[in-house]
Amino acid sequence: MGAMSARTPTSPETSAEPSEAPHRAGFACFVGRPNAGKSTLTNALVGQKVAITSSRPQTTRHTVRGIVHRPEAQLILVDTPGLHKPRTLLGERLNDVVRTTWAEVDVIGFCVPADQKLGPGDRFIAKELAGIRKTPKVALVTKTDLVDSRVLAEQLIAIDQLGKELGFEWAEIIPVSAVSGDQVELVADLLVPLLPESPPLYPEGDLTDEPEMVMVAELIREAALEGVRDELPHSIAVVVEEMLPREDRPADKPLLDIHANVYIERPSQKGIIIGPKGKRLKEVGTKSRKHIEALLGTPVFLDLHVKVAKDWQRDPKQLRKLGF
Repeated sequence: MGAMSARTPTSPETSAEPSEAPHRAGFACFVGRPNAGKSTLTNALVGQKVAITSSRPQTTRHTVRGIVHRPEAQLILVDTPGLHKPRTLLGERLNDVVRTTWAEVDVIGFCVPADQKLGPGDRFIAKELAGIRKTPKVALVTKTDLVDSRVLAEQLIAIDQLGKELGFEWAEIIPVSAVSGDQVELVADLLVPLLPESPPLYPEGDLTDEPEMVMVAELIREAALEGVRDELPHSIAVVVEEMLPREDRPADKPLLDIHANVYIERPSQKGIIIGPKGKRLKEVGTKSRKHIEALLGTPVFLDLHVKVAKDWQRDPKQLRKLGF
């Protein structure tokens, strides 16, 4: 598979001392249709769960940055919300966020799943990309573990053509499978040379600069979406009201109290989230608590409440309150 990459990174000239290679640091963002594998690839590159993954479109709302630390480079991944044709005020806000993010990053990775033919959604995004002249664009063919080499080759050719049609050249075309780990390292290898020379922008050990409360809210939201995909596609917002260490606990047995509200748009949706005898909400709590404990490295007591915020996706006041 390695041979499929547009090129392999060349090693620095052997005559030069290795330490002379300039350090590079910069921002990359992955774009693509919903469910094109952007968040999964971010997680694979960073090696830890930072962006939420869900097969629901438009579930990544916050710009979550994952950071890949290397001795010679620091690659900061900005996960923008998917670009889509807006139907609501929230949709328009998301698209504005996307365009400003694209203009500010050093390299854009366009993700296209290997197992789906290029569609109108891909063209819509590629066309937007063509308008951003200066930023190098890399095409990432994701989910290569789902197809054979013939289908993969066809997809690579189709993407190359798409760039030519729109009047630009991809800096790289890289097949990758985040799930099997195939070529994930190569993605970083090929993105790094496209970054500007710069000292590290974040301290070593930082994996994301999202405030922990936002990441906790995202994990709860991901758990709440699971299993109710069809009934409540995006009408769930989560706000963490407070995160406080429990008083009177011995230092070796800390406990973090987290109080969070799950907001839905209509009273009729309350039963869906809570489930018969509260079973569903309990499952959401148990599931998200495990992820939160793994993220924060401390035992957590999670207190979840479901509240109705009427039509929040269309109401600017509610949107502001819920952090959009």
